[in-house]
Amino acid sequence: MCEYPIYVKALIKRQQGRIQESLQLFQAATALNPHNVANLKQVGRSLYLLGKHKAAVDVYDEAQRVSTAEDWEIWHNKGLCHMYLKQYDESVECFRSANDVQRHDTTYRQMGKVFTLQERYQEAVDVYLEALEFSPDNPELLTTVGLLYLRMGENYRAFEYLGNSLSVDPRDAKTILAAGSIIQDHNDMDGALIKYRVAAVQTPNSAQLWNNVGMCFFGKRKYIASIACLKRALYLDPFEWIIAYNLGLVHLTTGQCASAFHFFSSSINLKPDFPAAYMYLAVTLARLDDFENACAAYDRAAEIDGGADFTIRLNYAITLFNGGDAERSRTQFAEFEKAWLAADEESRAADPDVETQAETLRRALGL
Repeated sequence: MCEYPIYVKALIKRQQGRIQESLQLFQAATALNPHNVANLKQVGRSLYLLGKHKAAVDVYDEAQRVSTAEDWEIWHNKGLCHMYLKQYDESVECFRSANDVQRHDTTYRQMGKVFTLQERYQEAVDVYLEALEFSPDNPELLTTVGLLYLRMGENYRAFEYLGNSLSVDPRDAKTILAAGSIIQDHNDMDGALIKYRVAAVQTPNSAQLWNNVGMCFFGKRKYIASIACLKRALYLDPFEWIIAYNLGLVHLTTGQCASAFHFFSSSINLKPDFPAAYMYLAVTLARLDDFENACAAYDRAAEIDGGADFTIRLNYAITLFNGGDAERSRTQFAEFEKAWLAADEESRAADPDVETQAETLRRALGL
């Protein structure tokens, strides 16, 4: 039998999506010529595509033993296998070895992804910045750095990198969406909507896009338009917790408490460790005159939050006071004051209504 036709046939099978058949053919080619590194690499690649990452690593190790020179592709693919096996340290070492052989954008991106999976955001940024020295006009790298800075709360630097990315590729929907979200965070709803209009042409079926558009309309107090956009987002991605949460907020604001309860409950089922969802569920239950369950929701919110969010304690204190339990209301108000003093200036200034409500409750409790 001849090795090369089998090799080509295997490549064709893989291109057609018939990975298992291609693997068998690559293994047959390897049996004919066990010292051909190209065959071993393709066997490893097929195993990787089938999700057999441990077996793929073993094949790549064998390929390295057979190979007479360092091979970037082997190191890179070993790194991918280790990443999916959640062996992150080994994965990073493989990617670094790959870059020592030959630098590639894709290796930098995957190494940054490993650090991001471990929530080591600064190290991920450092990797991407090194990649940008190698290819400074890569819009995908610029966008990724911008998104990481956004996740780290450094909005100014995030906007700088996203702007640089848009100057290279002005129609990239992911970058436009991220830039629009920063503009939206600064309460410039009209500016954000202009960005989103451009993104909608490229990705009309993006749930994240319609979610952000819906919250822009919410910020402009156009509640019917907000609900319409958010429901479209929910249709496109029914398992995205933030969309259900935002729908709960809009319905609560418009006084539709039964609908708000439904959406907050859905959000909690999808993401049970988000304290604000429990707090707004408690507010909704209080408006539905379910005092006992409202208190249970507040307790859960406070348990998850650990006392950092002063609005949970203030809303809890108000609900207890309205329910006729002044003693427990005083206890929660004392907790609110502790959290308020511990908060930074930016958090305190975010909602001026908090101070007004706190002062009103203080007088009502006779403190």
